[in-house]
Amino acid sequence: MAGWNLEPAYSELVDDFGSLDAVFALQGERLTRDPLSEVIRVERGGVNYYVKRYTGAGKGLRRYLGKPRVKSEWQNLKRFAKWGIPTAEVVAWGLERKGLAYDRGAMITRELPRTEDLAALAERKDPQLSDPVWVDKVSRQLAEYTRTLHDQRFTHNDLKWRNLLIDDQQTLYLIDCPNGDFWRGFWLKYRITKDLACLDKVAKYHLSATQRLRFYMQYCRRKHLNVSDKQRIRHVLKFFEGRE
Repeated sequence: MAGWNLEPAYSELVDDFGSLDAVFALQGERLTRDPLSEVIRVERGGVNYYVKRYTGAGKGLRRYLGKPRVKSEWQNLKRFAKWGIPTAEVVAWGLERKGLAYDRGAMITRELPRTEDLAALAERKDPQLSDPVWVDKVSRQLAEYTRTLHDQRFTHNDLKWRNLLIDDQQTLYLIDCPNGDFWRGFWLKYRITKDLACLDKVAKYHLSATQRLRFYMQYCRRKHLNVSDKQRIRHVLKFFEGRE
């Protein structure tokens, strides 16, 4: 049993993107590959599209239990868009089962033009990271988007600089969220701390302590830290101790 969806605005691409069989037959530039999935880039009408294809959900009971990773990916990107968080546009999506077992699935997103991930900027020590005006503009966007996620009791769970894209207009985008989910109670607090720690894991090497604290103040929407904030900051700073 297969379920496949193509956004009506892209109906002219039905020959290439109109079915799961067609999507798995696509040829393009391979960008990544692992035992369960691959990403290729294809160009149609002068626009690049990223095609992520999953050929398995894991071994044993993983094929029967829980939500397939590809389904989480497209659902979470659609949630971002619904919540007003800039992200990659999902053009087509779907999966196929054999009986009760997950078999394969795919998702196609439209390229975000003139973007680069923040990890790449950090790796080459881009001068923009030394520009306080640029940093503040990006920081405010990231703080707002992160708080929006957490206010929904949702955490990204892989909120790393490589999953943050910035374009030439200094607009920030959140991408790649197959592990994001909703939480409550202790687990929500823990996952929020993990999101913030993932961001700070790279920030501590490229931003000043003042800039990092300012990001947290923007995130919590307060001008002064309270006792709970100070406790969370301590947990964030210690989260990856001994694991780097």
